[in-house]
Amino acid sequence: MQKKPLILVTNDDGITAPGIRMLIQIMNKIGDVVVVAPDSPQSGMGHAITVNNVLHCNPITIDEGPQIEYSCSGTPADCVKMAKTEILNRTPDLCVSGINHGSNSSISVLYSGTMSAAIEAGIEGIPAIGFSLLDFDWHADFRAAESFIKKIVLNVLLNGLPEGVILNVNIPKLKKNEIKGIRVCRQANGFWKENFDKRKSPYGKDYYWLTGEFINKDNGQDTDIWALENGYISMVPVQFDMTAHHAIQKLNTWDL
Repeated sequence: MQKKPLILVTNDDGITAPGIRMLIQIMNKIGDVVVVAPDSPQSGMGHAITVNNVLHCNPITIDEGPQIEYSCSGTPADCVKMAKTEILNRTPDLCVSGINHGSNSSISVLYSGTMSAAIEAGIEGIPAIGFSLLDFDWHADFRAAESFIKKIVLNVLLNGLPEGVILNVNIPKLKKNEIKGIRVCRQANGFWKENFDKRKSPYGKDYYWLTGEFINKDNGQDTDIWALENGYISMVPVQFDMTAHHAIQKLNTWDL
């Protein structure tokens, strides 16, 4: 009998979030599932790891199912490290992170705990995918994406990924019959123009809420933003080698 693939599932919205509960259901149809996810929301944590506090990681049962689950007090990256070194008895065949409530396209990939968990898995030599749905609603409908998520996962299990490459998959907020398909894209050139909403507490102290708008500087039709705005699921291969290789030759002309 062929051994089922071992799939590690994690996220940044917390282990009880509807997005990860749906992802667990989908992965249960494909392989043996172990879940290690934060015990509370960790959105926007990026690739933070816990170094000044202890970590707790405890077995938990949330939904009926064959999956084995652990709730971790740390960040998404902590969860992957904990799974790899302390919980699993072999290297997973795949790590999937999400499904995130909200977009992680363009520059948001740098801030995303969802993608940082996937990137941490990639660093550990585990093929990895981060999934995000462009709907921040806690009760977002993830069902339209199920068949596309399965297709991507099965392709990764069959074909593997290039060394050091992780997939960033974003899904538009559309019904299943409205999604046109999957497009392999590049990351759009955009940024967040932040503002801080300054307020005053009842005790007279200032406090701030971070707000802002996304500025897309990219008119290309091969970007993740274009794909999402035109009804496609975007799939961007990303890497953790952040070397700007194209700049090396120029810097070597300096008088150093």
